[in-house]
Amino acid sequence: MAPVARAGLEVGLVAVLFLLYRAGRSLVTGQEAVALQHARSVHALEQWLPLPSEAWVQSLVPSSLLHAANVYYVSVHFPLMIAFLVWGYTRRPRAEYVWARNLLIALTGAALVIHIVFPLAPPRMFPQWGFVDTMAVYGPNAYAGASGASANQFAAMPSLHIGWALLIAYVVMRTASRKLAALAIAHAVVTVLVVVVTANHYWLDGIVAAGLLTCAGLLMPPPERQRDRERKRLREAVRC
Repeated sequence: MAPVARAGLEVGLVAVLFLLYRAGRSLVTGQEAVALQHARSVHALEQWLPLPSEAWVQSLVPSSLLHAANVYYVSVHFPLMIAFLVWGYTRRPRAEYVWARNLLIALTGAALVIHIVFPLAPPRMFPQWGFVDTMAVYGPNAYAGASGASANQFAAMPSLHIGWALLIAYVVMRTASRKLAALAIAHAVVTVLVVVVTANHYWLDGIVAAGLLTCAGLLMPPPERQRDRERKRLREAVRC
């Protein structure tokens, strides 16, 4: 396949993935009551588990930093994933890029299914639990105006902000330099903190995202592990 055609195919594949994701999220429209009840269940479970209160963590952050956290939440998620895919396609071996792209498809697809079957209201909708809706108070607000009208605010479980950030860190750690790996890890850590202090996600949202990525990684091992398996199969076939 010609390089231009191959690049066009990759762009089309990723575009279809994002369109399906956005379309799928709209299927939970009208599930507000269910999403709120699920949130109460998640909140009760987190109180039982040895997890720090997200509201307490949020209260530790100065208000001057909450606007910056909102900006990071709104501005970095999609652009960084696009930059990651472009970097992988143009700067990494084909096998590594395909592996990372397939991980992204598997993670996002699994998350979409959970978003549909388990709509979940985010913490910011519960001021009675001590949460502050930082986007509404300090801005920018991703759920205001025209963009907010098409957004699904009940897709908190799992957190794809965390899932994608962990995916980027995992892939870059395995395939790139230490400097890039350090930046990717820092982004993942900051993302976890940002989604919590902005009250957009519960700890469990991130834990489930990490679990989905782990499952995807086990089902689709890195290229070097695939090559090792093929060599082992060939050796066993020769012995037979």
